[in-house]
Amino acid sequence: MARYVFKLPDVGEGTAEAEIVKWHVNVGDEVKEEQPLVDIMTDKATVELASPVAGHVVKLIGEEGTRSVVGSELVVFETDVEDKAGPLPEPEKQEQAQPARAARNISGKTLASPAVRARAKSLAIDLSTIKGTGEDGHILHADIDAVLREKSREASAPESFPPLPQGAEDIKVFGLRRRIAERMLESKRRIPHFTYVEEVDMTALEELRARMNAEQGEGQRLTILPFVIRAVINSIAQHPGVNSHYFEQQGVIRRFAPVHVGIATQTERGLLVPVIHNAEGKDLGQLASDIARLSAAARDGKSDPKELTGSTITVTSLGALGGIAATPIINPPEVAIIGVNKLVERPVVIGGAVVIRKMMNLSSSFDHRIVDGYNAAAFIRSVKDELERAQP
Repeated sequence: MARYVFKLPDVGEGTAEAEIVKWHVNVGDEVKEEQPLVDIMTDKATVELASPVAGHVVKLIGEEGTRSVVGSELVVFETDVEDKAGPLPEPEKQEQAQPARAARNISGKTLASPAVRARAKSLAIDLSTIKGTGEDGHILHADIDAVLREKSREASAPESFPPLPQGAEDIKVFGLRRRIAERMLESKRRIPHFTYVEEVDMTALEELRARMNAEQGEGQRLTILPFVIRAVINSIAQHPGVNSHYFEQQGVIRRFAPVHVGIATQTERGLLVPVIHNAEGKDLGQLASDIARLSAAARDGKSDPKELTGSTITVTSLGALGGIAATPIINPPEVAIIGVNKLVERPVVIGGAVVIRKMMNLSSSFDHRIVDGYNAAAFIRSVKDELERAQP
């Protein structure tokens, strides 16, 4: 019997580390080749890793909720299958055998791009203390991010963990919930949010929607969301600056011609944002179909990782729980998020007379570094006008 060490692979898109979300095996288990071993979570998606060999599990490295860097050991097997790459060296030998991964080259100079150096200087981080994970040991932005996360954990860690009182329970925050918490904190900490609320008279649109649904019979039912997305797309044509990404470290605004709309979706695991790519080329029926398909896949945990990335602007809605107003948090590197509140009937003064209308608020947030308040208000006013025109 030989020992085979399975290491965390590079799952693409520049991932330097991943979080162990769920083990599918235990020490002592006999596993087959291609049998699921573990679910890991990167910044992009949750990925299931399968066993590359058949064998006996003798060691699992890392508990659920811990992070591992690419190339670190995950599972040790006893197997009859020899490692195709040859015998695996011990970790310390492997480190000696790969001097190119050190943070300095043979001349002793720290390897990092000018942008990374500038960022490190602004954060008072000594690059000589960081081991780079890039090619030939280059220090990447991800390496600085890891240092910041560690400092944040150290700074926020309580001096002592209080004992559990009677009638309480501790719930460990990890996996998607921890990822959401980190992203939301980072968004609020780094982005100056400008939130703008506007009311929309949805009476005519609701009449149109009811008529279209009646004509479709048993077909795909139209909710308000496809109409909102279409209004957002049409308004972006007049206000293209909101359909952008902002890369703070590079000082670059990347403006997009296609509109890739993220749909904030609540799931049992937390909030996910599946994406309708190239939404500008789709009609109401296609938008409704994509919303239903993507939301169902997200709730069932069956989303394609490609469908969870690439959004250029996000629409979020709490449906019937939408309330009167909200302060949605931007999904970086985007610069805008459109929040849909609850539709209600209420009295409105029109032409000096009080009438009952179906009203709905839009609560939206913008990155105030990129979108000025006037431009944000003008964009939302355009969305309002699109909705109130109620075209099929």
